[in-house]
Amino acid sequence: MNAKERIPQVGVVVPFEANEAAESLKPLVELVRADMQAVNAIILDKAVSDVDLIPKLAHHLIDSGGKRLRPMLTIAAAKLCGYQGTGHVKLAASVEFMHTATLLHDDVVDESDFRRGKESARLVWGNQASVLVGDFLLGQAFRMMVDVGSLQALKILSDAAAIIAEGEVMQLAAAKNTATTEDDYLAIIDSKTAALFSAAAEVGAAISSRPQQERAALKSYGRNLGIAFQLIDDALDYSGDSARMGKSVGDDFREGKITLPVILCFRRGTEEERAFWTRTLADGEIRDDDLDNAIRLMKRHNAIEATIERARHYGDIARDALAIFGANPAARALTDVIGFCISRAN
Repeated sequence: MNAKERIPQVGVVVPFEANEAAESLKPLVELVRADMQAVNAIILDKAVSDVDLIPKLAHHLIDSGGKRLRPMLTIAAAKLCGYQGTGHVKLAASVEFMHTATLLHDDVVDESDFRRGKESARLVWGNQASVLVGDFLLGQAFRMMVDVGSLQALKILSDAAAIIAEGEVMQLAAAKNTATTEDDYLAIIDSKTAALFSAAAEVGAAISSRPQQERAALKSYGRNLGIAFQLIDDALDYSGDSARMGKSVGDDFREGKITLPVILCFRRGTEEERAFWTRTLADGEIRDDDLDNAIRLMKRHNAIEATIERARHYGDIARDALAIFGANPAARALTDVIGFCISRAN
């Protein structure tokens, strides 16, 4: 029996829940539907290996219901730029593999037990296997980039891989450090999260031989969308719905992560309140009612609202970046994605 026969060849895109099927996201989903079917087929094919553990662990995360937002950005950007080839499909699959590898590595670094509402791969198979399978997926991603034959696309995505790794190290250095500033944190998410959003959008223009201003516009769009996306995730960790998010409210708190709501709350709080954040996040001494107290402090100092407002600011920058493309279906779909990302906090 070969590796492909060992792993059921099932679809990898899970239908959006009611809240996720917002009108603002439907145009993008419809725009990229046909190409995403090809992307999904490539993902299934490239996640196969004769080493039994690799496809088992990879599919544990691949089949767990991610929205595939980043590869959809690559497909939509290529359409926006009038690309006529097939390289965008492999590049979109590469982007998704890079993202999946990052999640596997993240869960090891963060010691996370759950991902998208199910046990994390590290909890099932261990840290070593998760890291190595993440490395396998990165290798497959770069193989596909080489197959496309675009040096520009290869440079964009390889640069992003290096920047993401830098962001991970920056986050590790800032972990449990209540002295982290807002500027420090924005630099972390700019690297750790926004870099892949930015690259995913920019490669669509890079393979289309479009003017530099269009490539720069899509790079800016992706970067600012990514920052907005992460800021909303930060807000949701203290105010969201567990079933909708695919993770428990307070995961960041329990893992000692210093996110923007915490930074704002710490700066705005009293000496006694700052001592609370130091005990829980820096020292890791979390008691039964501490999450409830953290949420109360967030409300007292409007930290969630301020984080969402900052996300709207970056969303506005992303929206302005697309203005040079005028009014067309692809530009409108990409613009609507901004509203979807922000509205997750509603």
